[in-house]
Amino acid sequence: MSETLAPVANAAPKVGFVSLGCPKALTDSELILTQLSAEGYQTSKTFAGADLVIVNTCGFIDDAVRESLDTIGEALAENGKVIVTGCLGAREGEGGGNLVRQMHPSVLAVTGPHATHEVMTAVHLHLPKPHDPFVDLVPPQGIKLTPRHYAYLKISEGCNHRCTFCIIPSMRGDLVSRPIGDVLTEARKLFEAGVKELLVVSQDTSAYGVDVKYRTGFWDGKPVKTRMLDLVRSLGELAKGYGAWVRLHYVYPYPHLDEIIPLMAEGLCLPYLDVPLQHSHPDVLRRMKRPASGEKNLERIARWRELCPEIVVRSTFIAGFPGETEAEFDHLLEFLREARIDRAGCFAYSPVAGAVANDLPDAVPDAVREERRARFMAVAEAVSADKLQQRVGATMQVLVDSAPGLGKKGGIGRSYADAPEIDGVVRLLPPEKISKTLKVGEFTKARIVAAQGHDLLAVPI
Repeated sequence: MSETLAPVANAAPKVGFVSLGCPKALTDSELILTQLSAEGYQTSKTFAGADLVIVNTCGFIDDAVRESLDTIGEALAENGKVIVTGCLGAREGEGGGNLVRQMHPSVLAVTGPHATHEVMTAVHLHLPKPHDPFVDLVPPQGIKLTPRHYAYLKISEGCNHRCTFCIIPSMRGDLVSRPIGDVLTEARKLFEAGVKELLVVSQDTSAYGVDVKYRTGFWDGKPVKTRMLDLVRSLGELAKGYGAWVRLHYVYPYPHLDEIIPLMAEGLCLPYLDVPLQHSHPDVLRRMKRPASGEKNLERIARWRELCPEIVVRSTFIAGFPGETEAEFDHLLEFLREARIDRAGCFAYSPVAGAVANDLPDAVPDAVREERRARFMAVAEAVSADKLQQRVGATMQVLVDSAPGLGKKGGIGRSYADAPEIDGVVRLLPPEKISKTLKVGEFTKARIVAAQGHDLLAVPI
């Protein structure tokens, strides 16, 4: 009893090949065959079994010309799709036309010798390549150093500010915003590759589009303005289709930032803001040449929380900046207590070669800088611990970062309030249900049962 085998799906296309002429022509054939192989084409031993045929010809003497023309005719008769290359392809016929075209007008393409690129272009036109060695070996989203389920998306380079403690503009230049279509295309590739959390980064995320005067770009055939509001809305709508998160980093507190908060309340991006405030006292901020005065930041943070009660604010600060008085530092501590910053980090000021701040008068002694940093962190940690304690009893969505023991023994994850590697984590206990399994890169609901330092303890449900 005979058995009919089903055709193999996505079988590699086959190319028939004939190499005529001298060793120089042979090396041309080798180059073409090497490229065909690199791109995933297979070779066929018969004309009839091929999807198309390449004939590398010789045109030196009459016998070689006749052999080449006869071989082309045979390939056309048995296959019908023929590409001609080699010396005969460069010979003129009567009246100045191409000899091969005159004798065999139905060939797909004709090239001269040493024409690997032209031959491959003709092959691609009539037999699309199954594999591109320069692209297919690289995933569509590019090579990432993060785990598969989260990725950083840089939307611009450089910075227009000249903060006195910073030398980034001297290294990276002024702000250059990426075209919004390119940004959204990259985001979609990342989501398609399985990314569940997209972290938007730049030197100054709020300034996106300033350098191009918020010009209108295009994506998926639709006009989109190159500005933060439109970008975040588009990213949020895109992420929604993949069940993914969008998190914003390095967001300066310009007035137009307030327009983003309603998008957080709508669920288009995580209610999380990484706002590098650096200080609270107006005089210190002026010496820093920060773009925001800081005088109304308390009111603005309160307003953000009115619009989106779930919002989490993370920030970084500098203690011991040149000229900082004890009164100015106390102002910073009071601001921290009143603003109730969810996650705060602090650096003791350190001179950076080339920074303008190095030349400011009244440098704060090293010991005082470190002492102030320690005092700041004591207040910051107390505020953070109190806010974490308020989450006990709540149910939160957690993105699983690790799950040893096949997901039955618990794991480590993060809530919307936790950016990777800079905030705390949610330590997941073994699931209550036997059927429940934690999987890295997937979301799980978890009930918060305790706060431990910067972290939360939770039970998957």
